[in-house]
Amino acid sequence: MYLLDTHTFYWFITGDSKLPDSVKTAIEDSEEQFFISVACFWEMSIKSSLNKLKLPASIDTLMQDCSDYGISILQIKASHLARLEELPWIHRDPFDRLMICQAQEEDLIFITADGNITKYDVKTMWYVE
Repeated sequence: MYLLDTHTFYWFITGDSKLPDSVKTAIEDSEEQFFISVACFWEMSIKSSLNKLKLPASIDTLMQDCSDYGISILQIKASHLARLEELPWIHRDPFDRLMICQAQEEDLIFITADGNITKYDVKTMWYVE
């Protein structure tokens, strides 16, 4: 089971060439279960409102489209927040910190290109230097 980082999902839905074909194919064709944190939509909506991110559709539409891609939305649980209290301050991004805790707590492989995430005790896929 996998958790998509915000940039992973964004590059997937926009067809950005930054997303490796192997990751795109895994999301499209895999029998594995994929999750996206509700925090990703929170992050994208904030960046969109600040004109730092151009969304291809509304947040509501993107959330609805997840089911078409076979991606489940992972809600924030108390156990994720409890783990967050103890998470070392290696990474400063609050959204990434929460998703790291979600991946740890739910035993998910975090699909990301963010090298800071690999400094935590969390399984990752795709990070390249």
